[in-house]
Amino acid sequence: MAKITFVQHDGESVTYETENGLSVMNAAVDNLVPSIDADCGGECNCATCHVFVDDKWIEKVGQPHSAEEAIMSLNPDRTSNSRLCCQIKVSDELDGLVVHVPEFQF
Repeated sequence: MAKITFVQHDGESVTYETENGLSVMNAAVDNLVPSIDADCGGECNCATCHVFVDDKWIEKVGQPHSAEEAIMSLNPDRTSNSRLCCQIKVSDELDGLVVHVPEFQF
């Protein structure tokens, strides 16, 4: 299990423990994190689970694959640390991961 912290645009944060093998999106949806809608259910088709990965975690989380890049390329608010949290798999290596929920998703 790993602890994942979601930081809202106003600075408020919540931390949830999540089972390895699930996605960060699952952690958000299961715990009703505001503004993580996950409309496509984690199929990498919609970008409603867009997050900004905290800079300290970018290397451990890794880079997006081509399908994720294609979906995110449609978002003008994308940054270098943008990811779809449906594509980030929870593991012991990610224990303590911090992601920021973009204000534009509210």
